Amino acid sequence: MARFIKDRSKSKGTAPGSLILIGDQKMEKPIIRLMEYDAENLIEKEIESIEEIISCKNSSKVSWINIWGIHDLDMIHRIGEIFELSPLFLEDLLNTDQQPKYEDGDSYDGFIMKMLRYNENTKNIISEQLTLVLGEHYVLTLQEQVGDVFDHVRSRIRNTKGRIRLNDNDYLAYALMDTVVDNYVLLIESVGRQIEQLEERIFHDPDRQLVEEIYHYKTEINYIRKSVRPAKDMMNDLFKAEQSFFHEKNRIFLKDLNELVLHATDAIELYSSMISDQLNIYHTNVSNKMNEVMKVLTIFGAIFIPLTFVAGIYGMNFVNIPELRYKYGYFIFLAGVVVISGGLLLFFKRKKWL
Repeated sequence: MARFIKDRSKSKGTAPGSLILIGDQKMEKPIIRLMEYDAENLIEKEIESIEEIISCKNSSKVSWINIWGIHDLDMIHRIGEIFELSPLFLEDLLNTDQQPKYEDGDSYDGFIMKMLRYNENTKNIISEQLTLVLGEHYVLTLQEQVGDVFDHVRSRIRNTKGRIRLNDNDYLAYALMDTVVDNYVLLIESVGRQIEQLEERIFHDPDRQLVEEIYHYKTEINYIRKSVRPAKDMMNDLFKAEQSFFHEKNRIFLKDLNELVLHATDAIELYSSMISDQLNIYHTNVSNKMNEVMKVLTIFGAIFIPLTFVAGIYGMNFVNIPELRYKYGYFIFLAGVVVISGGLLLFFKRKKWL
């Protein structure tokens, strides 16, 4: 399956809002985990049935419902009923190739983002879709598989002295989104350092392996751009929304998050431009080396052309060539070769062709 575009043949011809998973099923069974807390108390548990989360919708505490595994269509349909999610949003939720977006629902704020990580084995960037729903008293997150970047947020919730325990669920939603974007920046910086290290090799060792690495990083930067760049439009749509479940006191944090998104997108464009420049420099260096080789060969050719001409004259089979019978003719010929060659070399040097 292509990395940049996923197979959509299963959704061909279906009605808008149809629940069809676009992408791979990454878990055998969904896992639902609940963290319910206020300033003094914390309940953390795994939920067996989706029906158990109904009480979280109107709880006086902050409820974070985290679901790993989105392939169970009946479960997704039931979640849509419980939290009054629009069918089109559910369709986007199941489309793991969906670009980051914001949806201003009647009873929720919906966000679709990409979580990125670096696979050490394949040396590729891996993308996983994250859906975040912010309601009146809850935050619902849905992921493709177990494993994410939220362990630090969970630790902050378990720590009773943290700010996150003193704020409402909208601050939790901000903290989760901020963690995702922070990971963007760290990932871009990591890839960027590797791109910068290529510069010295471009000037000293422009071999085939180097150009393969350049193309590899160019592909990875484009993959990061595809996942991160739409997040800028997502934040703009959030700020334009007439109603939002983010309280006014916490909207200042959204501005900081927006600046972080802009920083990430600017860094992507910077490294994209840098890798393109490196590729151009590589081709220029290879071309220059080829030109140097051709220059040397041309100079040798220019030197041997008159020598070949002279040798050709005295190599003719005419009987009456006076110099052929001269006692020192051979030595005069060699001296002429040296004079002609030396004169041409001196000429080329004065012209700074050598």
